[in-house]
Amino acid sequence: MATEQILKNLTVLVVDDNDTTRAMLRGILRQEGADVVGEAKDGLTAIAACHKLKPKLVCLDVLMPNSHGVDVLKEIRNELPEIKVLMVTGSADRETVQAAIQAGASGYVVKPFNASRVVNAVLQACQPTDTARSEPDELPK
Repeated sequence: MATEQILKNLTVLVVDDNDTTRAMLRGILRQEGADVVGEAKDGLTAIAACHKLKPKLVCLDVLMPNSHGVDVLKEIRNELPEIKVLMVTGSADRETVQAAIQAGASGYVVKPFNASRVVNAVLQACQPTDTARSEPDELPK
């Protein structure tokens, strides 16, 4: 499927407790033709929104009040395994990255990010499952 087609057929839920980060992701994704169907500031709201909106992709922060993104990821993967989850966070330590990948994350974008990095990660996350999982391009040593 062509890159443009993947993004034009993509429904996305953006989950981050930071208003600016959500706005940036929403802008980047909409600019590329994706349909941002909802937003959430915390894990509980995110899980409820996943059940209601059934997005194809969730862009999920790791560190949020009242919930850890890896726990939210596990719950989404458990309850709605067809939804791809792209972790978008400043927490790029190896332990967090490994936990997210092992829990079923389809990819990882490290903050601060730019449009190109987000789009590439989204495209990679939307590939078939066997090729989607990868570590971020920049990990701490």
